[in-house]
Amino acid sequence: MSDTIKKVCVIGAGTMGAGIAAQVANAGVPVLLLDIVPKEGANRNAVAEGAVAKMLKTEPAPFMSKSAAKLVETGNIEDHLDKVAECDWVIEAVIERLDIKQGLYAKLEAVKRDGTAVSSNTSTIPLANLVEGRSEAFKRDFLITHFFNPPRYMRLLEIVTGPATDAGVAAKVEQFADVSLGKTVVKAKDTPGFIANRIGTYWIQLGLNAAFDMGITVELADAIAGKPMGVPKTGVFGLVDLVGIDLMPHLQASLTSTLPAGELYHGIARDIPLINKMIGEGYTGRKGKGGFYRLNKEAGRRKETIDLQTGEYRPTVTAQGPRGAAAKGDLKALVESKGEIGAYAWAVLGDTLAYAASLVPDAASDVVAVDDAMKLGYNWKSGPFEMIDKLGAKYLADRLAAEGKAVPAILTVAGDRTFYRIENGKRQFLGLDGEYRDVVRPEGVMRLADVKLSSKPIIRNASAALWDIGDGVVCLEFTGKMNALDGEVMKLIGQAIPLVAAQYKALVVYNDADTFSAGANLGLALFAVNIAAWGEIEKLVAGGQLAYKGLKYAPFPVVGAPAGMALGGGCEILLHCDAIQAHAELYCGLVECGVGLVPGWGGNGEMIDRWRNAPGMPKGPMPAVAKVFEMVSTAQVSKSAQQAREMMILRKGDGISMNRDRLLYDAKQKALSLVEDYTPPEAPEFKLPGAGGRTALGLAVEGFHKRGMATDYDVVVSGVLADVLTGGDAFDLVDTVSEGEMLKLERDAFMGRLRDDRSVARVEHMLETGKPLRN
Repeated sequence: MSDTIKKVCVIGAGTMGAGIAAQVANAGVPVLLLDIVPKEGANRNAVAEGAVAKMLKTEPAPFMSKSAAKLVETGNIEDHLDKVAECDWVIEAVIERLDIKQGLYAKLEAVKRDGTAVSSNTSTIPLANLVEGRSEAFKRDFLITHFFNPPRYMRLLEIVTGPATDAGVAAKVEQFADVSLGKTVVKAKDTPGFIANRIGTYWIQLGLNAAFDMGITVELADAIAGKPMGVPKTGVFGLVDLVGIDLMPHLQASLTSTLPAGELYHGIARDIPLINKMIGEGYTGRKGKGGFYRLNKEAGRRKETIDLQTGEYRPTVTAQGPRGAAAKGDLKALVESKGEIGAYAWAVLGDTLAYAASLVPDAASDVVAVDDAMKLGYNWKSGPFEMIDKLGAKYLADRLAAEGKAVPAILTVAGDRTFYRIENGKRQFLGLDGEYRDVVRPEGVMRLADVKLSSKPIIRNASAALWDIGDGVVCLEFTGKMNALDGEVMKLIGQAIPLVAAQYKALVVYNDADTFSAGANLGLALFAVNIAAWGEIEKLVAGGQLAYKGLKYAPFPVVGAPAGMALGGGCEILLHCDAIQAHAELYCGLVECGVGLVPGWGGNGEMIDRWRNAPGMPKGPMPAVAKVFEMVSTAQVSKSAQQAREMMILRKGDGISMNRDRLLYDAKQKALSLVEDYTPPEAPEFKLPGAGGRTALGLAVEGFHKRGMATDYDVVVSGVLADVLTGGDAFDLVDTVSEGEMLKLERDAFMGRLRDDRSVARVEHMLETGKPLRN
């Protein structure tokens, strides 16, 4: 049996199966996508081919790059099932019918190699039923791998093994899913709904029931059971609209038919006439004519909400939800709020947490698995047991008992203790035996949050910190809101460089946050503009240039490790690193033109240098400048790390980590690999195209303007950018431009734009709305 997975087969090209195939391709692994032969038409592969074509047009995109689609081979199960013999893992994602699945497995058993893993993406059918009648050899290779939709963006993968499943086969799938597909694997028991959907469905049903029973409006229900609980702002009703109202009866039927008698879910499952009526009339949520919320196109796309009592739509209102501490994550304050807010919050949260607690160890081995499943599968900020710690296990147990409800055994075990604690710098969890155990990370997983449990920063200020992450490597962390960059960050970089040079080997720029950096602190810049502190602003721009070039020419390797958004100045710091190890989900670009500015911290020169050295780039000063102008003037942002590579933000030798939890470890290893015989790069010199190049770029912008694709002020900002990229008034085609001279062109252009009221209006609008102003 091979320990590696070199090719995957996905059978079933529906939304989920196609999405799984796309994620395998995103990992750079060939994948065979099969489906049935259509009843009509000459193309026997039409179903699978159509799925790929649809994904290439879908937003958010299942493919991280259009080039990934080339790794998907399409076919059908009648003509191409024998190709399964080429594959190391077969994923079945067909309709949730046992007879169809079992019929497929019988055919697979005849063609697959021994040791090739076969898994079902089911979330409703027990594993024991799936493999009934199959050979012992097939059972050894079989498991359940339950992906969440959309597979590219949802990190959770629940894995269920049977008593006959070979441990080596399961380990091979788990390793591939973790490292190559970027999944956090949670091991679930072979129980109905596994972990996330069992708790999630229970929570949704409680939320629906309580709103109908208590006369709570849809808006208020979502305002209570959303952000205040650490749940996405969709809340309960918004989430049902998102996943599809018509899915709810199917989930309920599945759980009620498979859960044992006496199970708590049977006590809350109910038929809701309004939901049946909505489904019958096509109001199935966002994919239909609307759901609990809808946009009334006949009334100018007015947002409307259904009245749960009358079943009629009315204009959506802003609910007066929880206030104060109850609105900010204090769960005890929330459930103890007066009136309907506290009553609804307790009705939903209290019973959900009690239900989650009752599932250990029957559905999950420990509290960590439950918490990971809900955080990753439903995007909860805290898992159920982390929420119980906020409420207090004894508080929850006492209140349940006072209401005559069963108290789960694990709450009794906890008593007045917490389910998680920090001991000797280690995060520990409480087991059913009453003992605490360390939370163990898989090999190669490293989190800065874990480092912080057992250490203090080497240096820190209000906006950044420097941490020792072991083996002579330090981590530069941004800590401001949205990890915005300001003078304090630049000051700390200046302090870090001589310190690292004297005592350490390498530096990694990284943080645990969802946003690497949203760029320069625009609020601070706007404040300085309003008081005409031009000298301070120029000092900040020059200080950023000095700090970034200090990193670039430091006597030790610097590796950028971004995840999520890396915009403006957040992109520019990456451009000054020796190497980048990026998370696959990287949204990166120089976006300054969108707020009426131009990149001012060295980004223009670094991008020209990248593009002029790109493979296949024509010689001469104009091709690279034209590429950079196209990207920067339109504020282009990558939609993945692979796209960032295509934009030359990532270069040859830069790496991509599929699993977010492995990014810091991977970046540290890359930094260490650069230490031996390290020498800083040489400063580049530029040949810029001068006035002729500036004219050519101006003609292109004018064309966009005439077609209505660029505003009047876009033309002005683009013209200033063109000046910088082509050499301004000071340099022409025959001149050699130093890096320092390039920086001055940037700095002067940045300051000029910031003195323009139209740029100030763009900055203000972005800060107020989060959207660009098209003036």
